[in-house]
Amino acid sequence: MVKTVAVVADTHVPDRVGVLHPDLIASLIMVRPNLILHCGDICTPGVLDALRQVAPVEAVRGNRDWLFVGVLPNVRHLEINGINVTLLHGHGSFLDYWIDKWRYIRHGYSFKRYTRMARKVAKNTKVFVFGHTHHPECVWEDNVLMFNPGSASVGPNRNGFPSFGILKFYENDIVEGKIQSLGSLRWDGKDWSNVG
Repeated sequence: MVKTVAVVADTHVPDRVGVLHPDLIASLIMVRPNLILHCGDICTPGVLDALRQVAPVEAVRGNRDWLFVGVLPNVRHLEINGINVTLLHGHGSFLDYWIDKWRYIRHGYSFKRYTRMARKVAKNTKVFVFGHTHHPECVWEDNVLMFNPGSASVGPNRNGFPSFGILKFYENDIVEGKIQSLGSLRWDGKDWSNVG
């Protein structure tokens, strides 16, 4: 039996956008997931409540999730169809976060920085699911899937679009990942607008 898992990250309601992307919930319903993973920077409990209307939710705390301190963990280890999965936001410790911030300003985005941080938290994982960067990634490294759905609110740069991810877990130790764009809507500071 195949288990379908939708992956959402960096919804940022209301710190960067006022409300969830208008296509997110409808898109998730179309996927018909058995489970939804939220990789952090949720920002308000209402986001998780909305996602729970679609499927059960497992979530971790991101660097902007002050309301979830003591409620959500920083890292969650799951087993889905016999496959070990580690869910985290991806910002690391307080020191990791500020070192990475400095490196990002100085050198820009580097996928390898985040995979190194992820691998620090778990050794026997087949799938690392993380957010934080707003850069969607579906990359196999040494038989391990590094999966970032991108941000469901703000793309990786001014030209990027919000996205979410879909993971399919098969019983024979096979995992497939896909990034799903949320289309041509961007937050314009007060509402979701079509940018064509």
